[in-house]
Amino acid sequence: MKILSKSVNDTLRIGRKIAKYLQKGDIVCLFGQLGAGKTVLTKGIASGLGIDKNKIISPTFVLVKQQTAGHDLSFYHFDFYRINSPEDILSLGYEEYFYGNGISVIEWPARLSYLLPAEFLKIELSLLSDSKRELQFEAFGRRYKDLLKKLKSG
Repeated sequence: MKILSKSVNDTLRIGRKIAKYLQKGDIVCLFGQLGAGKTVLTKGIASGLGIDKNKIISPTFVLVKQQTAGHDLSFYHFDFYRINSPEDILSLGYEEYFYGNGISVIEWPARLSYLLPAEFLKIELSLLSDSKRELQFEAFGRRYKDLLKKLKSG
């Protein structure tokens, strides 16, 4: 599935729509070059979960930022841009985040290499112009195939 975003507001709206279908334990992996809109999309997802989008900043220097989205739902925003190898995150306890009771959004997931989860929603963001982005969705695993169907029909 492909979606064209014509503005920052479009990308935020797409993120809010994605959030409607997310549940505990979900993992969303955002691929794309610098400036493609990964953090903006993350802000939209967070906003859709009831988190102030202004609290979402790129956690480039700390690897993960945690926010609370409701009573018992955590939102984990990862940015692996600065890691050199997957071993750099082993001490982070990433499995507890990825497979716990929260929703994980991962920027630069390719840096995880062999640690990348087997099942996740992949979103590839491509920069088309200063304001336009193409978002291409791909589902890995049954849960994410169902989620993608809901996104298409919703």
